[in-house]
Amino acid sequence: MSPLQLSVFWRLSLAFFFNSFLFFLDIFLAVVVDAKCHAGNATSESGSKRGSTLPRNQSEVEDLFGEESDWVTKSDDRDSVCGWTSWLTYGQTVYMVGLLLGSLVGGALSDRYGKRPVLLFSVYVQAVCGLLPAVLPQPFLFLAVRCLAGVCCCCINNCSFSLAVEWTAPSARLWPPAFLGFCFSLGTMAGALLAWLSPTWTQLHLSLALPQFICLPLYRSLPESPSWLALMGRTDVLFRYRKGNAADKQCVDMLLGSNVAEKQKAAEAQKDQTTSGLLPFKHPTVLLRLSVMSYLGAATALTYYGICMNIGSFGVNVYSAQFFSGLSETPCLLIPLVRLDRRPFSMLTLFLSGAACFLSLLLSRHQCDAMLVMSLALLGKFCIIATIFILSLYSIELFPTVVRQRCMSMVNLWFRLGCLVSTLFPPNPEGALSLAAMLIYGGGPIIGCGLCLLLPETIGIPLPDSVDDCLRATTQDPVKRTRKLQSQMAVVGASE
Repeated sequence: MSPLQLSVFWRLSLAFFFNSFLFFLDIFLAVVVDAKCHAGNATSESGSKRGSTLPRNQSEVEDLFGEESDWVTKSDDRDSVCGWTSWLTYGQTVYMVGLLLGSLVGGALSDRYGKRPVLLFSVYVQAVCGLLPAVLPQPFLFLAVRCLAGVCCCCINNCSFSLAVEWTAPSARLWPPAFLGFCFSLGTMAGALLAWLSPTWTQLHLSLALPQFICLPLYRSLPESPSWLALMGRTDVLFRYRKGNAADKQCVDMLLGSNVAEKQKAAEAQKDQTTSGLLPFKHPTVLLRLSVMSYLGAATALTYYGICMNIGSFGVNVYSAQFFSGLSETPCLLIPLVRLDRRPFSMLTLFLSGAACFLSLLLSRHQCDAMLVMSLALLGKFCIIATIFILSLYSIELFPTVVRQRCMSMVNLWFRLGCLVSTLFPPNPEGALSLAAMLIYGGGPIIGCGLCLLLPETIGIPLPDSVDDCLRATTQDPVKRTRKLQSQMAVVGASE
């Protein structure tokens, strides 16, 4: 890997690591606030029994309790949070709404201004969103911040996946989604550990926000996508990337694949269509791909979030369950070692995830062993997260560069709608899910398995820059395309 590629990947991995902190915040908030408020109520009851023995001011508290002299401060903080615990139930829904809004605006902004500025802005705003509830614990501010954090999370995900894939050679495009997903799972485990060590509202938010603030200066040197720079005519930036060293020059030339002037000419030919935003809905090829990927996005979101947000319903400690939930995603780093093409791999993981999720939810309905139910659910979660990684890469390869982010935003929109629908199937007081939820979580991926037959194979081909490139790639044999690409790369290496 060239220095520019390394610069991209380690910064994006850092963004994904911290992105998981606020993603699952609501799971921990309910536990922290409930424990804190119950402890505060018990203290109040015991204090009322002591009557006149209670201290009358903070100075007497300091004299009587010594190291526990922050009793008054904790009591005031408890009252400020416990007074609006009912608002916390809306936090996850508001966050999902933010993810939905981010899918609507993130793609258009990235196509117009580039992925780098949108990603940097989202990372900075997300760090602020993590800190504000600790400083100002107010219900309306908390919900507004959760919505804004959801918008930033969606923009970070979309821009990071696209930026990582566009900085990767065609033969290694499966590694970025797997690596970024591995970093997200590490962040999930780290977030569970920090939440376990943070028993109060303020400590929880500070422990999850301060690490992001410390790392903010590291993102400033993140490079932009070379394909987007070529299409936008930003040859000055490309020249700066190429003159770094021989490895960077060879990397940029290999990623562009053809002459920069040809790419700019193709972009100008489709400029009118692209700016109107109607190109994805006009061409039958793009429309078919968009429809299938949109369904797959909604189905995988329903299954994934149905497991993640009900992880505490399996009868296991919520911190342990969340830790093992993150641990179950770490084997996804080995996905690139599987020698399967995009389409058969997606079909296999969709079928396995649907079967495992349906079986685990069926067992949970009949009150089976909690560890067995959770193990099957996490197996289904591993398969569905593998599907999400493959589909994230698949959608990047299916759509042309000139409208890629807009098409991905539409797919992500349906993904976020699936997230919202998953909140409509909460478990009953016994912890079991309804029959409708079981059928949706298990049947949705299995139906998507059949719809994958409508998609073309994209492994080993250059990213398409226009609809014509999509058509040419569809009519050519995948093996011939791969051999042609390998021969072109060999010629470029010999010339260097």
